Amino acid sequence: MLVPLIKEWSDFDSGASVSKQIPMASGSSRTCPNETLDDEIDKGQILVPDKKSWKNLFAYMGPGFLVSIAYIDPGNFQADLQSGAEYKYGLLWIILVASCSALLIQSLAANLGVVTGNHLAEHCRKEYPRIPNYLLWLLAEISVIASDIPEVIGTSFALNMLFGIHLWCGVLITGFSTLFLLLLHQYGVRKLEALIAFLVLTIACCFLAEMKYVKPDASEVLHGLFIPQLKGSGATKLAISLLGAMVMPHNLFLHSALVLSRKIPRSVTSIKEACKLYLIESGFALAIAFLINVSVISVSGAVCHSSNRTLDEIKSCQNLDLNEASFLLKNVLGKWSSKLFAIALLASGMSSTITGTYAGQYVMQGFLNLRLKPWIRNMLTRSLAIIPSLIVAICGGSSGAGNLIIVASMILSFELPFALVPLLKFTSCETKMGIYANSKTVSATTWVIGSLIMGINIYYLAEALVSSLRHTDMKTVGIVFCGGLGFVGMAAYLSSIGYLIFRRNKNGPQLIALTNSEPGEGEANLNSLPRGDLANMQLPKSTSDNDLN
Repeated sequence: MLVPLIKEWSDFDSGASVSKQIPMASGSSRTCPNETLDDEIDKGQILVPDKKSWKNLFAYMGPGFLVSIAYIDPGNFQADLQSGAEYKYGLLWIILVASCSALLIQSLAANLGVVTGNHLAEHCRKEYPRIPNYLLWLLAEISVIASDIPEVIGTSFALNMLFGIHLWCGVLITGFSTLFLLLLHQYGVRKLEALIAFLVLTIACCFLAEMKYVKPDASEVLHGLFIPQLKGSGATKLAISLLGAMVMPHNLFLHSALVLSRKIPRSVTSIKEACKLYLIESGFALAIAFLINVSVISVSGAVCHSSNRTLDEIKSCQNLDLNEASFLLKNVLGKWSSKLFAIALLASGMSSTITGTYAGQYVMQGFLNLRLKPWIRNMLTRSLAIIPSLIVAICGGSSGAGNLIIVASMILSFELPFALVPLLKFTSCETKMGIYANSKTVSATTWVIGSLIMGINIYYLAEALVSSLRHTDMKTVGIVFCGGLGFVGMAAYLSSIGYLIFRRNKNGPQLIALTNSEPGEGEANLNSLPRGDLANMQLPKSTSDNDLN
């Protein structure tokens, strides 16, 4: 039973030749049975057979797992642990809502790349004027750095748990460790995807083992999953950090680029099948990530709300971070439990650094049409993340590092609209997507999700500003000045989002995808999709604005 499946995966992995019709730039097309064209098929690119079959799913397996890493990175673990410690299972519904929303949003990012042949950052460069484009690039870079901070700190905690390395030393070691992992790209995208999938499954096994020992009450877990509740501003703050850790802006840029590593036959049937199979593949990967997040909250909630806790355990639960969680699990469940948590945290941190590096590369290439070598790009991003992490690790210790993770997650939540709004507008635009543009139902649903996210952020900003001004010891002049700054900042935030929402899209670039309803018609007028640069996880080739037209 497994032999045919393994053979099929091997065929896709090696770029086996397939019978397919390849549109030619000259306007003609030809059928090439059982042979590939070296001048039209980029080396290392994964070919998808031009036939409908469930086995095609194996050709599309991979990008979803790279994307899912962002949903189970150390920042998620930190937020999950604190939500479980403070509110037991009361915030599980946030994970469910965020996971369902993430699947829908990530599918739109995949569709954008599949249909147009360009990823989100490239579309932004073509669509917006220079200054807004630079501002969007700056915000995207900040989101990459903000996502990198929890990965650095989380990996440092894991090294401390496993080998007793000091936190600040772990930060330095983590900063250079990714350079070795980046060497995997020379062995092809399939090897890297396989490693990431292995690390995801390792994380899942570790936390499922913890669940088996803790045995949380199933009825309470289900109640927390399906009954929404927010008790106080503290719960709202944690809910925002959970949401920010789950739906990351840089992940939208990453997913729209990763799908370009597959060479899809340019027919209506094949493109629709690609969108559907990418949705299935992403759903499977995100389902695993969802179960992992539920497991972390359930373990934390069960341990911190048990009836036989000691005073030390109660104190640990009150200020629970990644480091305290290790000692708590060791005291309550045993040494093996602490080691399992450390292994899962190490796997999460190391895999997250890989995907974060490539997301940053695609952001820089897309917005600025600028290419850097992977190790240079990694050093730049990692240095900007290491500096605050190292300062906090030395001055604030594990507690300060844990607070920095929460701050980074909240930054990601506030920046999400600046990636989400362009994605929603581009995928709803018929001049860009043709017949593959979002339906009215999908558009309405995604805009409601985006509005809720932005509404929660605005509410928290206003609530935090008013609360801080009420409890400050400043004089009236200082309160008025700070209140004015806060009002201006909020107005600028809302104005920026409004600009992206209400600005009319330019005329879309010439569609790579077919816009007719029958497969085979109009293929002669289309170009193939030579994105082998992305297939090999290398730097995207330099493209001019004319290439996007």
